[in-house]
Amino acid sequence: MRNTADQKLVRKLNNNIIVEILRNEAPVSRANLSAITGLNRSTVSSIIDELIDGGWVREIALQTDKIGRPGMLLEINPDGGFVVGIEIGVDFLLCLATDFSTEVIWRKSIKIDPEEGQVAILQKAFDLVEEAIVFGKKKCGRGLGIGIAIPGLVDVHDGVLKLAPNLKWENVPLRLIWNQQFHYPVYVENDGNAAALGEYYFGAARGIKDLIYIAAGYGLGSGIMVDGKVLRGNKGYASEVGHMTYDPNGKLCSCGKRGCYETMIGPRAVIENVQKLIKEKGPDKTIIKISEGNGNAINYDAVVNAALENDPIAIDALNDVGCKLGLVVSHLVNIFGPRMVILGGALNYAKDFIEPVVERVVKQNALSLCQEDLVITNSFLGQESSVLGAIGLVLENLWQI
Repeated sequence: MRNTADQKLVRKLNNNIIVEILRNEAPVSRANLSAITGLNRSTVSSIIDELIDGGWVREIALQTDKIGRPGMLLEINPDGGFVVGIEIGVDFLLCLATDFSTEVIWRKSIKIDPEEGQVAILQKAFDLVEEAIVFGKKKCGRGLGIGIAIPGLVDVHDGVLKLAPNLKWENVPLRLIWNQQFHYPVYVENDGNAAALGEYYFGAARGIKDLIYIAAGYGLGSGIMVDGKVLRGNKGYASEVGHMTYDPNGKLCSCGKRGCYETMIGPRAVIENVQKLIKEKGPDKTIIKISEGNGNAINYDAVVNAALENDPIAIDALNDVGCKLGLVVSHLVNIFGPRMVILGGALNYAKDFIEPVVERVVKQNALSLCQEDLVITNSFLGQESSVLGAIGLVLENLWQI
């Protein structure tokens, strides 16, 4: 006879398997679930009845031409509740609410200035989340949790932001602060890890357990997943690819070190490259036209738009970023052997220029055996990868009912 603890563990594992199938393959019947899982029908029905009673799963009628009662299919119940996710970026806040089936039901973003300070930024974040909660209650009833994605080193177990150089925040007990403001479960995650989870749960990497996500924005974020789990390392702060050293004598980084890849890849680096090339070669008429005649006022969007119009300076600047990023990816491919590498954030906007260069550099520098079946692609979720990953964290804990 199995003891009670063993029986509960088996029950939980079976439950998780069924929920995973419902998430990815619904609508399905009880018979389908039994066939897919190998569990007997009584076990499947018992678990399903429990999930229906909890409001997590619902039955829908199967359309049929046969006389008699139609068969019933099962799916995740969208009205099971709502989840709120918020990404606290360096210069923006992005907040989403989804129903229990992960359909986005509310979204809003605002610009912020990191110089406003922690208290002011958190208050703006609270206000956004409060709006989302009010809407979610009207739409779905019960709130299920809040997920927070933020750049920096995060202790996910205690929900403490240890260090966020670009925000200039240190040792902020985010989970505690948010629990005092809202009476929901709160989960805090590094934005790069959250983005990797977002693509794994909902985006480009669905069904792919070994992946690397890299995004350029104000900094250079990244997340690495091995066998379906975020790689955290000894203290939980692994995957800080942006702070790998490219040039020990290079530009000072926000982390206090010099020559980090973060200073060489991303919108700021592209703009600096363009301004440098303008001084060396003279401006091309396209880049000046798009930046309204002011070479010092060039922004990243202007560079990408100029490249699309075949401006050689803009193309050279983006190629330079692609080459450096390709070297980073080559090292990571050799070390981790991912099935997929996803380029996100601002890299998405220039994908026509950066992705081919990254692919070429990886092909030249990574071990050929490590490249077998490797896919390098752009984010499917765009700017919402991190916030959806934060929502996924909440749901992951709920799905393991």
